[in-house]
Amino acid sequence: MRSNFIFVLSLFVFSTFYAQEASEKLDGIIEEYEGHKSYDKEEFPLGLYTQAYYKQEAEFAKKQLEKLNTIDDKALSETEKISLEMLKFKLQETVDFYKYEAYLNPLLSDSGFHLSLAYQVRDLNNYEQVKAYLNKLNAIPAYVDQHLVLLREGLEKGITQPRVIFDGYESTYNDQIVEDSKESYYYEPFKQLPKNLSAEQKDSVLVAAEEAIAKNVVPQFKRVKDFFENEYLPNTRKSLGVSEIPNGRNYYQNRLDYYTTLELSAKEIHEIGLEEVARINSEMKKIIAEVGFEGTFEEFIHFLRTDEQFYSKTGEELLKEARDIAKRIDAKLPAYFKTLPRKPYGVAKVPDAIAPKYTTGRYIGASNETQPGYYWVNTYNLPNRPLYVLPSLTAHEAVPGHHLQNALNAELGDSIPNFRRNMYLSAYGEGWGLYSEFLAEDMGIYTTPYELFGKLTYEQWRACRLVIDTGIHAMGWTREQAVDYFEKNTALSMHNINTEVDRYISWPGQAVSYKIGEIKIRELRKKAEDALGSDFDIREFHEVILEQGVVTLPILEQRVNKFINNAE
Repeated sequence: MRSNFIFVLSLFVFSTFYAQEASEKLDGIIEEYEGHKSYDKEEFPLGLYTQAYYKQEAEFAKKQLEKLNTIDDKALSETEKISLEMLKFKLQETVDFYKYEAYLNPLLSDSGFHLSLAYQVRDLNNYEQVKAYLNKLNAIPAYVDQHLVLLREGLEKGITQPRVIFDGYESTYNDQIVEDSKESYYYEPFKQLPKNLSAEQKDSVLVAAEEAIAKNVVPQFKRVKDFFENEYLPNTRKSLGVSEIPNGRNYYQNRLDYYTTLELSAKEIHEIGLEEVARINSEMKKIIAEVGFEGTFEEFIHFLRTDEQFYSKTGEELLKEARDIAKRIDAKLPAYFKTLPRKPYGVAKVPDAIAPKYTTGRYIGASNETQPGYYWVNTYNLPNRPLYVLPSLTAHEAVPGHHLQNALNAELGDSIPNFRRNMYLSAYGEGWGLYSEFLAEDMGIYTTPYELFGKLTYEQWRACRLVIDTGIHAMGWTREQAVDYFEKNTALSMHNINTEVDRYISWPGQAVSYKIGEIKIRELRKKAEDALGSDFDIREFHEVILEQGVVTLPILEQRVNKFINNAE
């Protein structure tokens, strides 16, 4: 007996030591990763964007992956196992980003290196933030220099965006070329400086602001204009799908793997999309019958696109409606969630500087501790912003969608490593956003059949993405095929359809993440409901989905399976 006791005790001591060793090894690699200083942020306040930088980062990531692969995850806790897998996933993306030379193409149809500068425009709450913002404005020349080098190399190698997505793109730089610095979008934060600044400081800041915009902002947008109109647009590619660029077919599969966090081929995703489109179409037709509309599906869509009752007359009216929906959802949250975020969010319009080519709405996370998150609503071109889709948009972008999930992720504190608090994966985050539109129906947020139809047309929008994205990038679809497919199957306005199709062309693979993620979350919820019956608790289920922050879909499935097994 004594020998057995000693053996068991020795085994326990050994396993404890082994687990501690594995845990410490993981902590050391994470600490090294998080402490890695890839460039001097004071010298480059807007970031560093050079081929040498991306190569350096890829080499560092490879070395970290080699170290992580020596860790036996059997000795780790659940949180540590997740951290191990998430860091591997993140590092592999750094390696792939360099391998496929994605850094040579820093443009999207509704974004891009020069448009990204608009995200730097925030309210200024103290003198340190004022100085930091001025430093960013004065860093724009170096920022533009770096990106033009990359774009020119991309042109030489054939790694570019298609010419077709750039119709109307001139607004992205022309709107920032102003005569008076005070008319610049980048001057807006200086119009309401922090009250605790002295009169002398305010005077100094305003002089510096005008000078920064006159010398380092407006001239750079003139350079961007000259580059696009005289170098880039005349020489960018005429083909559409990313499979047409060098090594493009492999790159597209890599993008599907990354954005879905699964291993699905383009054909498999395309088939899932066709099935979802057919299912949702049947649900839409039931609502058309319910409202007593006498006409075809196409005629009902035309009715929704053109009847004035479905549209706001002013941008402020649209914003007020969005705020009302957001507050109604806020009141429902405690019944569905055990943990709610402390960080509040605001509802604001998409900045005029980017609105014409921007999507219908988007969530913008807080940039620092004194800032809220923001649910942006696009008030540009009001005849193309229907009210019946606003509940779905609000649920997705604000709560219980992106704001709730992102804010909770940021507030996890020391329970997870810092890199995970700042991590975002589309399959999880956008899957949660689309699931939130479904959850809003449980909450009773859709008050009319038209709003329910709006919810379905938003779901159909994401289902169509599975078909269109794979069609364009793997099956040789034309832009006209993509637009026609959207027009026949959704109630989206033509402006939105054209904006969306250009987005999918320019951002291969990302658009499929929404529906793939939502399908997985709904599948896991149904599995839990079926297994637990009357013992199923929606608040507990959502806790399982959210409490570890952003994870891949396979990790999420493992967690829900464990939740079911522990509850049975």
